[in-house]
Amino acid sequence: MESVKNTESKGFYKLSWLQRIGFGAGDLAQNLIYQAVAFKLLFFYTNVFGISPAAAGFMFLIVRLVDVLWDPFVGAFVDKHNPKIGKYRAYLLLGGVPLTGLAILTFWSGFSGQLWYAYITYVSMSLAYTLVNVPYGALNASLTRDTDEITKLTSVRMFMANIGGLAVQLGIPLIIQHFSPNNDWSKPASSPVWFTVMAVYALIGFGLLSFCFTQCRERVVMKEEKTHDVKYADLFTEFVRNRPLRVLALFFITAFAMMAVGGSASAYYMQYNIGRPDATGWFDALGTLPAFLFLPLVPAIKKAIGKKNMFYVFLTVAILGMGMLYIVSVVPSLKTNLTLIYIAQFIKSTGIIVSTGYMWALVPEVISYGEWKSGKRISGVVNALTGIFFKAGFAIGGAIPGFVLAYVGFNKDIDTQSAFAQQGILWLIVVIPAALLLLAMFVISKYELEDPVIDKINREIERN
Repeated sequence: MESVKNTESKGFYKLSWLQRIGFGAGDLAQNLIYQAVAFKLLFFYTNVFGISPAAAGFMFLIVRLVDVLWDPFVGAFVDKHNPKIGKYRAYLLLGGVPLTGLAILTFWSGFSGQLWYAYITYVSMSLAYTLVNVPYGALNASLTRDTDEITKLTSVRMFMANIGGLAVQLGIPLIIQHFSPNNDWSKPASSPVWFTVMAVYALIGFGLLSFCFTQCRERVVMKEEKTHDVKYADLFTEFVRNRPLRVLALFFITAFAMMAVGGSASAYYMQYNIGRPDATGWFDALGTLPAFLFLPLVPAIKKAIGKKNMFYVFLTVAILGMGMLYIVSVVPSLKTNLTLIYIAQFIKSTGIIVSTGYMWALVPEVISYGEWKSGKRISGVVNALTGIFFKAGFAIGGAIPGFVLAYVGFNKDIDTQSAFAQQGILWLIVVIPAALLLLAMFVISKYELEDPVIDKINREIERN
């Protein structure tokens, strides 16, 4: 285990590997729960639970609007209070219990087809998720100010998050298909299997949240006497005065919209465009597998070419992969070649994973920038804002598939969709995500906190 250096200066703490892994376990846990919701819930609602695509898409928008009102209250609350068991880590347990229970109920078909039940469980689950996710994000910025250490911490965190992603993208389709009647996970008869699998995932997630709680300690936090000054309005004032935060906000929105659109559409794409629903798990797994090859290399890549160039390179790789996937999908002689589809998916995912994974390392930077400007380290408020941003992206990305499927005439009751419906699914899997990545590339070009700048800011804060 890596030892903590005695030469570390105040605020610039080094972390052991157990601490890094412990922190990463929190994101692994949340991915087991929330990624299943983000990427599989639409398919579950339309094909198993029995809600129309348009109704599900509208519901996703409503849930995100509720989040916009809820997240700032949570952020201000956690910044303002200091529970005895930890300023931020306490909520991994306090919020983890209701999150686990509600995540399980969201995938229960006891009231199959009833829109009111879907609203109650999904809205409640999303509120509970915020009680975990906002403090967890603030916990990241409370461990150290060291930018190299934050890069390592983020790499470990995203490596473990992608373990959760792999368990969702590969594990859920394979397990549910295996135990469903006739190996068909897309029919109401598979609902008991969906419920059981999601219950197991949620319970494992809670165990990992508990492990994260035991390994993390808040060391870089706002002085307790200043917490009384934290208020809901800080959400708006921080957004106005913190330009790097505004840039990051737009990047989060575009990135998460892209991931939500493509992730929600993969099951439809493999079932109706490629005609290989049995290969959905492997296709989705290739959306995660590159993480295990490239995320450990992120600190070295960033050191060699800089953070902005790293974003440019990997966003371009993602767009090229999407272009290849489009060509393979429209050429009849190629679309039956799973190997080419898998290669294109791997290239696309490599770019997405590195660029969207590293963006989390920018959150502590904008928190420090805000502290430098105002004197208040409002990690909870800033993470509430980032929560709003990525949920806004998920809202846009989560709603788009439902509306597109309704527009192109998708019919869940037939096995062969019309050519127009298949084209709409291809828009969701490639065209719309590629356009969003081009926008994300432009947005990140405006980010101004290069490493020497943020290091200087952090040292000025510690001197004062």
